[in-house]
Amino acid sequence: MIQILVADSINEEGLRPLLEMQNAQVIQKKIDDPDVQLEDIDALLVRSATKVTGELLDKMPSLKIIARAGVGVDNIDVDAATRYGVVVVNAPDGNTISTAEHTFAMMASLLRNIPQAHQSVKNDEWKRNQFVGSELFGKTLGIIGMGRIGSELAKRARVFGMDVKVHDPFLTKERAGILGVQLCAFEDVLEGSDIITVHTPLTKETKGLLNENTLSLTKKGVYLLNCARGGIIDEMALAAFIEKGHVAGAALDVFEAEPPGDHPLLKMNNVIVTPHLGASTKEAQLNVATQVASEIRVFFEDKPVANSINLPAISKEIYDKIRPYHQLAKQMGSLLSQHINEGVEEISITYSGTVTELETSYLTKALLAGFFKNRLDVNVNEVNAFHTAKERGIVIGEKMSGNTFGYANCLSVVVKGEDITFTARGTYIDHYGPRIVHINGFSIDFHPEGNLLYIQHMDRPGVIGRVGKILGDHQVNIATMQVGRKEAGGQAIMILSFDKPLDDKIVKLISSSDDIVSANRIQL
Repeated sequence: MIQILVADSINEEGLRPLLEMQNAQVIQKKIDDPDVQLEDIDALLVRSATKVTGELLDKMPSLKIIARAGVGVDNIDVDAATRYGVVVVNAPDGNTISTAEHTFAMMASLLRNIPQAHQSVKNDEWKRNQFVGSELFGKTLGIIGMGRIGSELAKRARVFGMDVKVHDPFLTKERAGILGVQLCAFEDVLEGSDIITVHTPLTKETKGLLNENTLSLTKKGVYLLNCARGGIIDEMALAAFIEKGHVAGAALDVFEAEPPGDHPLLKMNNVIVTPHLGASTKEAQLNVATQVASEIRVFFEDKPVANSINLPAISKEIYDKIRPYHQLAKQMGSLLSQHINEGVEEISITYSGTVTELETSYLTKALLAGFFKNRLDVNVNEVNAFHTAKERGIVIGEKMSGNTFGYANCLSVVVKGEDITFTARGTYIDHYGPRIVHINGFSIDFHPEGNLLYIQHMDRPGVIGRVGKILGDHQVNIATMQVGRKEAGGQAIMILSFDKPLDDKIVKLISSSDDIVSANRIQL
């Protein structure tokens, strides 16, 4: 049963993709609730309130995925999550419209003094001359960060007749032209804008981006907005520039510390504030919750997530092409791992045939994830597979070959241990699925799934019969059997599959039977 902890408040409708999962239990409790068994949690869903630190991750050994119902992930230690092999996903576009609209509303309210005028009228005053504002039409809006929200804001600003200058190091001139904005250097946006709004993530590079030095480059009478993340604007520097009249006013939806407490900006009449409402619409709350809940469900269905922070996303189109090989690669990794009970020095993967046209690096990660899954006491998946191999001094090789061994596609893997080398070759055949067609020099053909028994034996009369008798005596039904040999009378192998795992007692009886070299259980 998959244990999913929802640590922050999310309504039931947003959790529906998880609540409809047959093999999952959704637990809606705080992270520090004494009834929550952190060591058993497979998935964690949070908003901004819960802080996911390395210390917390250390208490959650079963955790596989963290989902942030929102855009920012600054409350999650992504580096620590990556080290632990935990996928981090967010909802990058679930609240795009909500935040863009809120920013625009804040901008209009700031220039027209709407909150102050509203309160004045509520106080039985009618001071029209005191609240004369400025029009947005004809003003230059400077947008720092042209992601989804910045782009939506630019569209609305242009409709209002504003000129738009933007700074974003990742925005191309071609894209800027399509959006109808002027791509500028950071200093040019500061110097040439009447209104400046920030829409970047909070990182080491963007923390305090607008500070005493950069604010001094802005034109006198500029308005500033932050509906992104607290800390992008140095709040003390902003207060100082407002107090001396250089900045005409500010609209803030976020603060570095929330709630801000006794903050100098809250005492200024030309500063309007809201309590982090950018994503607080019914539509956005539902959108981001549903989006990340769906991501968790997709993850546990063994499909690639679309919005991972620490794992490159794969489009549905690409995944549909590699899906058969993705499953095969994981199964091959697990199969090889269960055959080598010693330290591994090198894993080499060779791709041939039609699979070489696809994103093979993802398949290599999948194979490594399958290989490490049952060997280590840490969670290993496509996120940290290469990192885990490097930590353990395992050399990973990947190459392409023209030799398909008669198949349309082929994955050939060589695992070198300290004393032994093990090889396997697999393929995917339409309508038949993944197949293992070669093991350690033996030609074979079996489906790598379920409860298997790998028997090495001498190719002599009666061996298969003796194995069948042992199983029959213990009321064990053989689902399938495949055999392979190198030469008559020499070494041979058989692969048997069963509906249930075999007992130790039966495996020992088979192992001790005449002409049996070894018998190993495999669980795929």
